[in-house]
Amino acid sequence: MQIGLIGSGNMARAMARGWGEPVLCTDSGSGSAQALVDELGGERVASNRELAERADLVVLCHKPYQLEAVGDEIGGVAKAVASVLGGIDTRALEGRFKPAPVFALMPNTPVELRQGVVIYAQPDNRMFPPDAGVEAQVLELFGRLGKVVVVPERLLAAATAVSGVGPAYWALLAEAQVDAAVRKGLDAQLASELVSATMSGSAALIEAKGYDTLAVRREVTSPGGSTARGLEALEAAGVRAAFQDAIEAVVNPPGGR
Repeated sequence: MQIGLIGSGNMARAMARGWGEPVLCTDSGSGSAQALVDELGGERVASNRELAERADLVVLCHKPYQLEAVGDEIGGVAKAVASVLGGIDTRALEGRFKPAPVFALMPNTPVELRQGVVIYAQPDNRMFPPDAGVEAQVLELFGRLGKVVVVPERLLAAATAVSGVGPAYWALLAEAQVDAAVRKGLDAQLASELVSATMSGSAALIEAKGYDTLAVRREVTSPGGSTARGLEALEAAGVRAAFQDAIEAVVNPPGGR
């Protein structure tokens, strides 16, 4: 399947790295498409329309506000369209690209290492249901990038507030732990290695135990021990409330989207 990327920013680059094969790509004059081609191969195409004519699947990676202009360029030409644009639902895509099959997905940046999460928004109803074979091809393609999770489209914002922005949250938590360890005398590189490896192993352990986070905590926490004291400090500092505020800020931003 020949992939065409309209927009060649961070997410496009992460997906292209994960796929590991040459892609067609465009940009709006930033030079990012040529940089992507220089790194991974493929071709910077002169126009979005030419890209749509040549690609089996067009992946929309541009800014959401550019949807109308892009639709005017490739509508009626694109064979199939996958969108990774925030705030753009399936109905809006169908209105722009009918009768081409459209797919609304939301990957996160670990797709670069094929360890990402890709949310596939499933609408309650479609104006133009995609051919099952095409849908299977698209999901197989994105499945190469990590774990594909199907979510009702009405819950896409909440799911994205966990997985889409999650890498930034985990990076912040890692920084905070490293900073605290450095203040106690650990070398920053060593502290970073300890934190990163512990986060990775803990995630694998939570998954292996059927996502029973309480069981994982209990296995580490002895009554009155050091882990118990650390957890108590985190609870007192409001860690749960902080994440509640974070998801609220993502799903319901002040002033709307």
